[in-house]
This record gives sequence, structure tokens and C-alpha cells, in this order.
Amino acid sequence: MSTTVIILAAGKGTRMRSSLPKVLQPLAGRPLLGHVIETAKLLHAKNIITIFGHGGDLVQHAFSHENIQWVEQTEQLGTGHAVKVTLPVLPQEGISLILSGDVPCVQQTTLQRLIDVSTETGIGLVTLTLDDSTGYGRIVRKDDKIQAIVEHKDASEQQRQIKEINTGIYCVSNAKLHEWLPKLSNDNVQGEYYLTDIVAMALADGMEIASIQPELAFEVEGVNDRVQLAALEREFQSHQAKKLMQRGVHLIDPSRFDLRGALTVGTDVQIDINVIIEGNCTFGDNIEIGAGCIIKNTTIASGTKVQPYSIFDNAVVGADVQIGPFARLRPGAKLADEVHIGNFVEVKNTSIGHASKANHFAYLGDAEIGAESNIGAGTITCNYDGANKHKTIIGNHAFIGTNNSLVAPIKIGHGATTGAGSVITHDVADNSLAFERAKQITKENYQRPQKVTK
Repeated sequence: MSTTVIILAAGKGTRMRSSLPKVLQPLAGRPLLGHVIETAKLLHAKNIITIFGHGGDLVQHAFSHENIQWVEQTEQLGTGHAVKVTLPVLPQEGISLILSGDVPCVQQTTLQRLIDVSTETGIGLVTLTLDDSTGYGRIVRKDDKIQAIVEHKDASEQQRQIKEINTGIYCVSNAKLHEWLPKLSNDNVQGEYYLTDIVAMALADGMEIASIQPELAFEVEGVNDRVQLAALEREFQSHQAKKLMQRGVHLIDPSRFDLRGALTVGTDVQIDINVIIEGNCTFGDNIEIGAGCIIKNTTIASGTKVQPYSIFDNAVVGADVQIGPFARLRPGAKLADEVHIGNFVEVKNTSIGHASKANHFAYLGDAEIGAESNIGAGTITCNYDGANKHKTIIGNHAFIGTNNSLVAPIKIGHGATTGAGSVITHDVADNSLAFERAKQITKENYQRPQKVTK
């Protein structure tokens, strides 16, 4: 049976106090709605229908790369009305998962279980049992079978004692949605069209309401304000940290770790506090990541040690490399095995060969550096002429002196040496020494300028 996913994403999110629509607020580096869409894709949904309203242009633009059917809800008249506006594009056959764009953490396994039980009955929902169910719609049962969902404001005192609540996640036959949604009424305290009323319609049709509960309570938590968003961020990160530790990662303090993407790891990986992993990263075996590092879309091979406060962005790092502290690898940085990159060294669009070293204060941009070469402190590749980028090529076993400016395009040969303080503007042949300095002038008994007393 084909599955459609309907995502409710039209809310303004006033309590966020933001010009950004609520569903675009970030959780773990991705918009709330992005998490829901990604889960829908994992379920291989035939189509994804997303209902937009406030900030619709921003929302659609943010997901213009996704294969989504967009439906506008021009008036905010309740969840039932939101789903009703999808009827012109909703298939007559199959079933629909109804999700909320501000409930980002529901897992694929939970939704698959819901699909499985709902396929048999034609309608099912996710419920949750809470110690304090205040404010939520209550699940009313008789002989363990669902009889109704009653909103908190419409519930009697007896019904308000019920601990099982409705999470707002449904799976319903499309044929029944076409039959039921036009019949919804707004005769209630809120004056809204409640999607929950389809439960009564299902019961009137003699149908049984299937239900499941999530494995983890935070899966069904929604976000209405910054406080809830921050709390959910920590729950989500704690869950990700737990999964990594179960795979053998040594997190020095799981409460001070953020994964904003996906991380593939080998064995005996150690990650210190306040490390942020973004995008898709891969770490090999026996890797150590120091405190405060930010690593994005980067592959690091086995045995590499990264000192604190280093930043990587779209880099490739070989095995047994020493990096940092305070190093920066920008897009296109490719480090071979046993390379040393020290403090305050920046590497951009540059490949560095086996066992080469740049241990202090250097900028290496748009360059190719061979094996076992040494880059002196204060060296920069002058790769930009104000209009175009140019390349620096340094051979194997080269020795670049301290405080060099290598003006590209330039080639420095194998085994070549450049003197300290040089501005190198011409190619240097293999096994040659090049230096470029003005004549030193010394003035004896020189009197420095003095501050003027006011």
C-alpha cells in the first residue's frame, strides 16, 4: 500500500519571537521541518505534501531542492482544516501519515510501526503516557480500546485525570480522509476544526483505532518557544551522544558534545568537551579530538591527533597527522599521512605531502606541497593578485625559511631552500638556495622618538 506523508507546517510560531517561521528554526543544525522531511524520505513515501502558511516563501525556498507538493493554508482554522486543504492533491488510494513540522525527532522505526498497525485498521495514532498531561488532548478508552480524543479545554474533570495523551501523529486511510474531512465541525470552545474528530467518525463507522507509543518520549515533543527548542536540542544531542558511546566512542563529557549531522567512526575514538561535528564526517581508528574543535564535512584517517580549538571545513586528513592547536583547514585542504600542522596555521585548497610540516603561523592557500618539506613560521603563499587566484608548487624535501612571502604563480623545486625574511617572486630550481633581502643599514646611537608630554 502506498504511503503519503502530510506535514503541517503553516504555523507562525509567535512565541518564538522571530521573523523566521517556526519550522525553519534550527535543531542540531537543521531546520525543524528538515528533520521531518528527512524521516519521511527514509519511509520511501510516494509523495510528501507540506502545508505552508506564515512565511511560506521562506519555507518553500529553504526546501526548493526537495520533491515536495506544497499546499497553502490561508487561514489558521485548526489541524482538521489544515489537512482538509490537501484534499485536492491527496490520492484516493493508500494511507497518509500526518506529521507536524514542529515535532522533529520522531524516529523512522516509530512511524513504521504506526504504518504497520494502521494498515490493518484504516486508522491509527501515536499516544504517550505522561505523569502530567495538563494541556494535552486525552485518550479516552473503554475496555482498552480508544473511544475518543478530548481536548484539554473541552475535557471534564474526570477526563483531565487521564495520563495518556494524543501526540498529533496519525496514520489514516486516504479514502476515509476524503470522506471524513469535509464533515468536520468547529462547534467547540476554540472554534476550530479538530483533526481529532475523525476518531469519532471512525468509531461511528465501526472501525477500531490502532495506537502505538514511541520508544523515547522526546520523539513526540513539539516546539513552541525558545525554551522548548533549547530543551529538545539537549535531549536530541544526549540521545546522539549515547548512540556514539554505545558504538565505542569515548566522549569526555557527553553533555558538552554536539552532532549536527552524521558521524561515522572507527574504534577507540576520543572526543573532548565542546566539540561540534557538522555535516557528514568520518573518523578512523584511534583518533583524538581536542576540546573546542569544530569539524564539518571532513574525513580523518586513523591515528590522527587534533589539538584544541582547531576548525575543519570540507577537508581530508590522512593517518597519523598532528594538527593544532588553533589550526584551520578550509575547503580543499588535503593532508597526507604524518603531516604536521601547528598552531595558527591556515590551509585552503592545498595538498600537503607525506610528513611535511608547517608548525607555526602560516597561510597556505592554492598550493601543492610535496613530501617531507618544511614550511617556516610566518610563511604565506601570496595566491591572490586582487582579481585572480594563482598556484604555488613546492617540491619534496624543500625548506621554506621563516617569514617568507611566496608570490604565486611560483614553483619551488625539490630540495630547494629559501632564506628567512625573503619575498620569493621567481621559480627556484631543484637543490637551490634563494633569498631576497634589502641591504641592512645600521645607525649607531639611534634615538627613538619620545612621547610628547602634554
